[in-house]
Amino acid sequence: TGAIISTAVVLAIAAVALAALFNPVWIGPAQVRSDVPAITGWSSAEVERITGSVVGDVLLGPPAFDVSGPDGQPVLDDAERGHMRDVYTVLRAFALVVLLVGGAGALLLWRHRSEAASWRAVARGAGLLASAGAVLAVLVTFFFDAAFLAFHLVFFPQGNFSFDPATERLTQ
Repeated sequence: TGAIISTAVVLAIAAVALAALFNPVWIGPAQVRSDVPAITGWSSAEVERITGSVVGDVLLGPPAFDVSGPDGQPVLDDAERGHMRDVYTVLRAFALVVLLVGGAGALLLWRHRSEAASWRAVARGAGLLASAGAVLAVLVTFFFDAAFLAFHLVFFPQGNFSFDPATERLTQ
């Protein structure tokens, strides 16, 4: 019971954090700070429109990723669209795990809400996530390339995550 509750807490917090960061409200200002309009040669409004379309395809589907730029040409090439379809699939799998484990954890917590052990399991899960998050933050800060590669090798083992930032819009 405790392990399921702890795991559900970790997954629930991770899902909320992902939702808070993976949306146009957060991504838009980050693109402005990164000067994406200057990199792409598109207006801020075009960058916002294109980003909204790509994020919408990831979050809501269908995963077409066929948005066109201001010149009418597709923004993403075949490899980029393939990678984004894989992102869509990985996020769906994560959402399913969150729903199943999170639902089981919520049910167990509800049924055992008066037991101190259940609330210790909640604290244990949150503490584990905080500790792991601190370690990951250090690793990503000092070893970003290796962390990026490790993440992508685990979740995208077919290797379709290497793009040329000079020519491919996904990295721009």
